[in-house]
Formats: sequence, C-alpha cells, structure tokens
Amino acid sequence: MRLMIASDIHGSAYYCRKMLEAYQREKANRLLLLGDILYHGPRNELPKEYAPKEVISMLNGMKKELLCVRGNCDTEVDQMVLEFPILAEYCLLELNGETIFATHGHVFHPQNLPMLTERDILLNGHTHIPACEEKGAFMYMNPGSVSIPKAGSVHSYMILENGNFEWKDLDGRVYQVWKRDLRF
Repeated sequence: MRLMIASDIHGSAYYCRKMLEAYQREKANRLLLLGDILYHGPRNELPKEYAPKEVISMLNGMKKELLCVRGNCDTEVDQMVLEFPILAEYCLLELNGETIFATHGHVFHPQNLPMLTERDILLNGHTHIPACEEKGAFMYMNPGSVSIPKAGSVHSYMILENGNFEWKDLDGRVYQVWKRDLRF
C-alpha cells in the first residue's frame, strides 16, 4: 500500500489542487490528512487562494480515498459540509506489531506523548515544520504544511510505502528519506 500524508491545507484551493495533483502523480492508494483542512486560523495569514468552499468540493469528490484526523482549526461546522469523517483526535495504523499514532499535534506531540511503545511512530502536523527525529524509543515525524510552511520549509507532503518515508515538495522532489523494515 502506498500512503500519501499531508497536513494543514487551511482552506487554500491553490495548494489543495497542487496536493491532489501530487496525489494523482504519486499513484497513492489513500491520502491521510492530519487536520486543519478548511479554516486558516487566527494566527496565520490567509493562504494563497483562500477558498474553503472549493476545498470542500475537491475533497468531497474523493471522499473514499481519504483518512483524516481533527486539527485545532477543524470544527463540527466543517464536518457538516465534508462528506468524510474529520473529527477523530487520532488514528492508529498498525504495521506488523508496530504502530503509527497519527494526530494533528495540538494535543499529542513530543512534549505530551500518547500511549506509545518502543519503535512506534508519532506522526503529526500542526507546527507546519517537517520533522524526522528519533526521540528515545520512538520516532517523531511531521510532513510539514501543504499551504503555510514555516521556519523556511517548503510546501510539502510525505509518502509511506514498504516502510520507507519520503518527504517531498509539491512538485514531487524528494528532500528527505527515512527507512525502516516495516512491511506496509
């Protein structure tokens, strides 16, 4: 299975379109969105082509291919217009006895850990900064932001396939790789 992982669209029709073009180009089986789908949030500038209704239309059109967790900017009102579930605080992906704990990052993050065991992966967005860090017995990973990257990072996403994680810019250029013997 080939999984694309993205976060923090924040209502940008422009970057949502680019993300979905990347999804098609990657030929991924599913797209995991790590929250903050429609609203830009009070701390962020308006992203390019801020048009939540267009984002709704684009994502509803592929609802069967999406997995999502709730971001701090996602609300029950957003769920009323989206045809796929977005309000789960986290999801668990089990990989041969190892777990990826996928969440947005505003509740669970490296300073407030969820229930992880040795060799698990904590995967979240929220900071808008890509990350791949060994944190003792577990790994912390972040795909960065699709629409509002921070700390000099690029508009980005991740691909997970056969235990390999690749961080890519929206044009598909790989800029970081992490490998482990997972069989996904």
